[in-house]
Amino acid sequence: MKNIKRFRILVMGRANAGKTTILQRVCNSTDKPEIFDVEGNKRGYHDITHEFVFKSNPGFVFHDSCGFEAGSTKQFEQMKEFVVDRATTGRVNERVHAIWFCIPMTDYHRTITAAEEKFFNECDTGHVPVMVLLTKCDSLEVDAIQELQDEGLEIEEAPEKIAGKERELVGKWHAHIKRELDKCRYPPKGYVTLQEMHQESADCTVLMQSTANVMNEEGLQMLLVSTQQSSIRLCIEYAVRK
Repeated sequence: MKNIKRFRILVMGRANAGKTTILQRVCNSTDKPEIFDVEGNKRGYHDITHEFVFKSNPGFVFHDSCGFEAGSTKQFEQMKEFVVDRATTGRVNERVHAIWFCIPMTDYHRTITAAEEKFFNECDTGHVPVMVLLTKCDSLEVDAIQELQDEGLEIEEAPEKIAGKERELVGKWHAHIKRELDKCRYPPKGYVTLQEMHQESADCTVLMQSTANVMNEEGLQMLLVSTQQSSIRLCIEYAVRK
């Protein structure tokens, strides 16, 4: 474990799920990532084998699943081959340690797509945990306002009711997605709801802590916690545990 220098994450999800924005927040950056191929050469385009690295935190390496969610059988098989290879490779610094699967709440009317069901039913990730990230949850504010208006409330007089209704909707769709995915053959290990990731001050502590909690090796937990820059408290908490 001490030979593993960087924490490697495969990021999956539909287009416009906010994946790059989340990675920017995790790495405390507003810049685009640099992209490297397997030979270490910089690239302007990418496939799943290419590494995304932010200068602000090179301790994280990311891979993008590159669109199998659109329904391409070829891309699904490429993704599956990559996951199996990087979960078991003897080249320890090339192993994927976690998978973040992003589902945007802007598309809550189609919360679970056929491609997502296919992944969780057919892709055995072995010891690599999959976290489902429910992204753009703040987009449900519009639906919260609409529901309150339908109930006859004066919105200008009830900002706290809007926030409460939004939390209710987030909880509702979170429970629905969990219920459906937990029926699959290879269900996720955990779920996280994310809001306002477009703000530079967004807090990623819950995402980091939830990911660390599903890691099955203490060394990987410590690597993740020491690499993240979101929370000093999290570093102290895991140091005390150790």
